[in-house]
Amino acid sequence: MTLARAQAGASPFAERLIEWQQVHGRHALPWQNTRDAYRVWLSEIMLQQTQVATVLGYYQRFLLRFPSVRALAAASLDDVFALWSGLGYYTRARNLHRCAQAVVQQHGGHFPGSSAELMQLPGIGRSTAAAIAAFCFGERVAILDGNVKRVLTRVLGFDADLAEARAERALWAQATALLPERGIEPYTQGLMDLGATLCTARAPQCLLCPVQVDCVAANTQTQERYPVKTRKLKRGTREHVWLWLRWRAQVWLVQRPPTGVWAGLWSLPEFDSRPAFDAAFADVIAAQLDAVETLPSFTHTLTHLDWTLHPLRLTLPARTGAARVAQIVTRLPTGRWFSLAQALAAGLPAPLRKLLA
Repeated sequence: MTLARAQAGASPFAERLIEWQQVHGRHALPWQNTRDAYRVWLSEIMLQQTQVATVLGYYQRFLLRFPSVRALAAASLDDVFALWSGLGYYTRARNLHRCAQAVVQQHGGHFPGSSAELMQLPGIGRSTAAAIAAFCFGERVAILDGNVKRVLTRVLGFDADLAEARAERALWAQATALLPERGIEPYTQGLMDLGATLCTARAPQCLLCPVQVDCVAANTQTQERYPVKTRKLKRGTREHVWLWLRWRAQVWLVQRPPTGVWAGLWSLPEFDSRPAFDAAFADVIAAQLDAVETLPSFTHTLTHLDWTLHPLRLTLPARTGAARVAQIVTRLPTGRWFSLAQALAAGLPAPLRKLLA
């Protein structure tokens, strides 16, 4: 397939993809069959680096709690984090809230109608803006999320290294050149569906693919080569002691910094090691030798990090006075007491929610 054919507006690739999508594509997802930009935007943000099966429940709960962009903008960030808890990549939740407020404050509660304007909003990148503009406003604009990159690099035999900005720009140009003159919505959805269902990273189902005849990778049996991206993420490791401090059926939680892992969520205080904890709470432990329970350690896997956590549960006797408790928590980062119900209703990291529950 050549770009000249696509530019002439008679791309068999686009025609085959649209026909396949209309018959075999996905049509029953809750964010489909609507031009409501709020719903499409919410789904696009949730689906970033997250499987559809995981997103479905979160999406429905979000709409029940925040049925409109105005409702989301008026909510507290803690409320947003509480509903997002467990979905991961929490910067998305923070940007979701900021974006909703910007739409209300700057656009009167209505999403702007072009991809260029949408890209000016917090947390909306080029591909997300294009998806919203294509589905909601019919704009003829290319998307290039992870699935679509895989589809197009295989179809085109695009072997430039996407770790380089110029290669990324070149692929954007080719994706734009392939756009059909009409049918942008089923074409865009078709690319997404193809990448999610047939043109998968491993074991692509090429025999079922509607564009196999166009695909350089399928015709040369080089599917595993694409996309090319040489820059590898360097994984790190981290290890901490997690303190679950209890007093009168309450737990002491601290709010994490606004940047970094679990930014803005409520979590347990951390110590660099067990000796560091023992030194900080030596007097408490001496007064109550059986106060500390050692809970099973676990490793939480993040995109760039393996974080090993060693939970300790320290229960202060109910008779401990408020003044003494206040003196004890001065050794910890600033936080506050939560009842168990309050904690589980707050924005917590998924492993902490599991631990407390």
